[in-house]
Amino acid sequence: MTNSMDDIVEHARAIFIIGSNTTENHPVFGTKIRQAVRKHGVQLIVADPRKIDITEFATEHIRQNAGSDIALINGLMYIILEKGWRDDTFIQERTENFEEFKENILNYPPEKVADITGVSVTQLYRVAEIMGTQKPMAVIWAMGITQHTVGTSNVMTLANLQMLLGNIGIPGGGTNPLRGQNNVQGACDLGGLPNVFPGYQSVTDPAVREKFEKAWGVPLSGKVGMTITELIPAAHAGKVKALYVVAENPIMSDPDTNHVRRCLEELDFMVMQEIFPTESSNYADVLLPGVTFAEKTGTFTSTERRIQMVNQAIDPLEGTRPDLEIIPQLAKRVLQYSSRKPSQAPYAGWDYQDSAQVMQEIAALTPIYAGASHDRLLKGERLQWPILGPDHPGTPILHVGKFSRGKGHFIPTEHVPPVEMPDEEYPMLLSTGRVLYHWHGGEMTRRSKGLLAVYDRPLIEVNPEDAERLEIGEVSTVRVTSRRGVIQAGVWITDRVPPGMIFSNFHFPHASANTLTIAALDPVAKIPEYKACAVKVEVV
Repeated sequence: MTNSMDDIVEHARAIFIIGSNTTENHPVFGTKIRQAVRKHGVQLIVADPRKIDITEFATEHIRQNAGSDIALINGLMYIILEKGWRDDTFIQERTENFEEFKENILNYPPEKVADITGVSVTQLYRVAEIMGTQKPMAVIWAMGITQHTVGTSNVMTLANLQMLLGNIGIPGGGTNPLRGQNNVQGACDLGGLPNVFPGYQSVTDPAVREKFEKAWGVPLSGKVGMTITELIPAAHAGKVKALYVVAENPIMSDPDTNHVRRCLEELDFMVMQEIFPTESSNYADVLLPGVTFAEKTGTFTSTERRIQMVNQAIDPLEGTRPDLEIIPQLAKRVLQYSSRKPSQAPYAGWDYQDSAQVMQEIAALTPIYAGASHDRLLKGERLQWPILGPDHPGTPILHVGKFSRGKGHFIPTEHVPPVEMPDEEYPMLLSTGRVLYHWHGGEMTRRSKGLLAVYDRPLIEVNPEDAERLEIGEVSTVRVTSRRGVIQAGVWITDRVPPGMIFSNFHFPHASANTLTIAALDPVAKIPEYKACAVKVEVV
């Protein structure tokens, strides 16, 4: 997030939520947004094919066709340009490539956009007026934007919108993706991506590699690695022979579950480090018993770039070990059999005494974390990166006065429909996501008696018109089939989904939506198109 949650709810005059079921997937922030609407009169725009709970507080609920986000946003920008609501000063002083961007936007007049998106021309003008006149406006999105084959272009289009309106680098504005899982921001910050070292320092940059080689005492490759969505299929192709899986359950969370199973079966060796046995652990040769967040000390970095201290609250169970013991011990054993012996270097030994020492290494090698330390966090400082030194207060709002790259670059984007649309054989569209009571693959939430008492089985949302046409009743069980698999589950007949669409979650192994989803990837981010695939629905 370029801005913080508190900043948005205190300073925004309008909030645009697109592709985020905020109150169910980020309930704390969702509550803050509802309070902002009620107490401060914030104009809330929600774009989502489903009638999710947050729409009850929306000034405008846009129910665009699934996979039409680029057309929708470009169409709104067409109207903003037409009505003269753009921020000329911001565009002239802080951006580049505006004319090429503008030429592309002229290809998205309201009538054409209404045809693509299913949103009326009248509503497009109402929404554009709010965006153009109620400033500052914050844009918020989540995986409903990114989990498409055009996910990267979706994000770029939202950045275009905020630059057009001058809503970057100011309180109450910004581009604000809500991260999908706890500490996923921190994992990306510290090198959990295949193309960067910690701090988003490129592996292809020789100067960056030299810095880390001197620190770690080993030569480093400049080759970009594979994402998880590339690793799993590579196992089936024989290009990956072994996997070390830490706190991940690809059987539940990756698309096309049946294919994932076949891929894992092809591995020569698989190690899993987990707190519970999972569906994926059935394919592991070795299980390493890790510990929960409450049994170790360290930090999380939240979706708003805030580094948060986590202190050990309980003792680990007998036989388990924290990551800071498991990973260094594995590394030392690997080095025993490796020809790449580390030389004398500041951080070559893997002999960490505690997590505070790890943070010292991070600060030394990662400019955006240069001023981070456990001491500062334990004193109660609220640190959001970049933190450029020990006395730097952190950066609550990014891109104030200047973008990190210099000028913001407008990037023209084009509407491209989902890879797999409904047809005669598979006439309905499936979208997937989570529900309030469970999280991701459900490894922890399905072990909670209280949560299971509220939501104990998967339910597939079906619109009443489709239910009547297919003769589906409230107590029916339905079979949902795609080109990749089949599941059976109960139904929730509801107008939360529009006609022609169903919604399913992936929390329950026996009826996970990912049995059905397609492994089509965004060419840049390699994120699967979880949010749209063609299915057939039948009463069992």
